[in-house]
Amino acid sequence: MSKSSNENYQKWLAVYGRLVDFSLEDWLLMAPYIKIGHITADTMLFEQGEKISSVYFLLDGYGRYFYLDEKGNERNKSLLQKGGAFSCLSCYLEEQPSPFSTQTLTDCVIAEIRYADLVTVSEQNLNWGRFVRKIYEQLVLKKEKREAALLQLSAKERYLRFITENQALSRSVALRHIAMYLGITDVSLSRIRKELGLT
Repeated sequence: MSKSSNENYQKWLAVYGRLVDFSLEDWLLMAPYIKIGHITADTMLFEQGEKISSVYFLLDGYGRYFYLDEKGNERNKSLLQKGGAFSCLSCYLEEQPSPFSTQTLTDCVIAEIRYADLVTVSEQNLNWGRFVRKIYEQLVLKKEKREAALLQLSAKERYLRFITENQALSRSVALRHIAMYLGITDVSLSRIRKELGLT
């Protein structure tokens, strides 16, 4: 194995080894299909209306999913940190354009894998199959928790939960992105932070 391939294996293990104990053999099955690179802050990985075929795994940094309405207003769908992934199931499964955009919020390290290649290898290898299942379990669980919070918690409670569960993320991205994600205005978040003695 080349030095760069070994470095990529170590980068992958450092982030996703907590989900699955990937062996070197497991890695070598997927290695030909993985492109790892550095992406600068504020880069759009894919945009609303675009069709994509790859999944972008976040090895380092922070990013977001967001919707853009006809008036140009942005609404954050999700905030992403190391260990997450930028993806769009409607693109892969229904060949539909993405209903949202994705953007890096900081400099990031991304591992790009074509969805078709990920599926093929995951059907042939138990650990890659486990990995895909666990990634989607995480995604569904995060979505469930967010929906429950939006429906059951006050804005202050949502913010407190967010900063408790996402300490590094909450210190690393602009407050306007957090406000959008929580479904509140910048002014409301500023007031909440003042009440909590965080300003």
